[in-house]
Amino acid sequence: AIIDNTLEVAGAYLEEHGQIIRTDTVSMAKDLDDAAAGLKGDKRKFRELVFTQAALRDLPVAYIIGADRVVQVSAIENDKIPYEAPPPQLIDAANAGQVPLLMPTDTRYRIAALTPLKNYPGTYLYVARGVSPKVVRHVRRAEEGVAEYARLRQASGRLKFIHGLMYTMTALTALTSAIWVGLRFASGLVAPMRRLIAASQTVARGDLSVELPIYRGEGDLRRLSQNFNHMTRQLERQRSDLVNANGQLNERRRVMEAVLAGVSAGVLGLDPSGRITLANKSAETLLGRAQDSLVGKLLGEAVPEFGSLIGGGVDGGRRKPQPEVGVEVNGVERTFAVRLTREVQGEDDFGSVLTFDDVTDLVSAQRTSAWADIARRIAHEIKNPLTPIQLSAERLKRKYSHVIKEDREVFDKCTDTIIRQVGDVARMVDEFSSFARMPTAELAEMDLREAVRDPVTLFEHGQNIDLKLTQASEAIPMLADRRLLSQALTNLIKNACESVQAVLDSSDRPADFKGRVDVQVSRQGDTALIEIIDNGLGLPKQGRSRLLEPYVTTKGAKGTGLGLAIVQKIVESHGGTLVLDDAPVTAERSRGALVRISLPTHEPSVLQTGQPRRARVAS
Repeated sequence: AIIDNTLEVAGAYLEEHGQIIRTDTVSMAKDLDDAAAGLKGDKRKFRELVFTQAALRDLPVAYIIGADRVVQVSAIENDKIPYEAPPPQLIDAANAGQVPLLMPTDTRYRIAALTPLKNYPGTYLYVARGVSPKVVRHVRRAEEGVAEYARLRQASGRLKFIHGLMYTMTALTALTSAIWVGLRFASGLVAPMRRLIAASQTVARGDLSVELPIYRGEGDLRRLSQNFNHMTRQLERQRSDLVNANGQLNERRRVMEAVLAGVSAGVLGLDPSGRITLANKSAETLLGRAQDSLVGKLLGEAVPEFGSLIGGGVDGGRRKPQPEVGVEVNGVERTFAVRLTREVQGEDDFGSVLTFDDVTDLVSAQRTSAWADIARRIAHEIKNPLTPIQLSAERLKRKYSHVIKEDREVFDKCTDTIIRQVGDVARMVDEFSSFARMPTAELAEMDLREAVRDPVTLFEHGQNIDLKLTQASEAIPMLADRRLLSQALTNLIKNACESVQAVLDSSDRPADFKGRVDVQVSRQGDTALIEIIDNGLGLPKQGRSRLLEPYVTTKGAKGTGLGLAIVQKIVESHGGTLVLDDAPVTAERSRGALVRISLPTHEPSVLQTGQPRRARVAS
């Protein structure tokens, strides 16, 4: 403690000198910074100010140095303290905002301090004050004494550690011997338990083939080992049975998934509450919905049209045919034939299976066939008496028109009405006949643009409707019946013009409305496209697909409903498709209809030889 106190007293002496010189340095630097404005760059006055400030603080040495540690101004009153450039780390510390000290060493008996001058950029105040060499030597001797004392104390601690280690080793040897004897005595008692614990851990990892050895003389532990072995053998057999059963179930599931994926009909699995648990790919495709929007939802929420089938379509697990159900898929109404099968055993309800198939085309074909038969019968039954009626009316008018003097105007009006109505009925019968007995398409190589140009020319004059034809610059060769194709296009352009005219004739049409029909002909790869776009009344959203069926019309009493049906037949006879859609909205068109015909193209072969190749394709 005395040696430590001696070292602390010597250190306190040097620390006190350092604190004093640091305080003097800071105050002198502040005075110099405050006087910077009055000096106005006068080096002589600045040097005098440095001398004055150093003298006021009894500083024997004061320097103004630059960042390169070169003296710019010096105030020296003691030649025994020559200038020594401060080390670079003192400059860095001063730039960091500190006031670093340079303490005395065995060869340097001074304490120095350094601080930057804020109003003299790039300059530093460096002051020093001498320290008695005796004090420095006493400090060094005190430090050496403390170091020697610490060395001797450390050596004493090592000897104590060696003695303690010897006693510890002796005690550990005795303790180890006692433990070894105890373990040898206890191993015979706990060995069976250890085997049982290890075996149970092996079973926990899933290995049921483990079996404990049976030793005589272990008493109850031997019986416990036998029971454990019996338990693991039973578990092994049960697990094998479960694995085999699970394999069979997985195989059946894979077969069922393959069957469901291969069938074209849609299949929905339902739980007893009517919630969808399974949907095959065909169901997603037919309904136009992703699996996420079907599985996990109630049938009435996912497909509202099927919701009414729950509860009324099954009796005792047997299938009953359901009526055809109409469902809107991607904006198009489709017709589905649906069957519902519920699995019920006693009071247990295991759910239902709903199967459905798209019969829209089949129903449309059946209706078309039925209407064609009706049209044939109507044309046959009505057309025969029309000619005698018309001839008789014309003969009456011709023979008795000059004889009848009284009510002559009524007579002429009645006979003209008979002749006109007979003509209207005859035209209607002709449409029935055209639909019932569609002529066979005479296919020949031709340029589609020529077949489109004729009906456009027919309607582009004599109307207050802007009819515009846009065609491809290159020929579009194909096999087609030009007469039938022109007939179909004439019907479609006529419908478009009538729809636009209906808007023009309406009282609520916009003041700046201009009727417009665009006919566009283009080619996309191996497909030719004909698009007829108008800004008329447009097509209804509900039942739009049924407009292609016979006797379905939006014109009321003005139409027979056979026009689009005939166009559909003509397009199908050419291997094409007919699509009804809404017209794209533009700045000039806010509504209207779009009819698109897609036809397969044909590369010209013998067209260049002047001998067209003809083929007959049944309609």
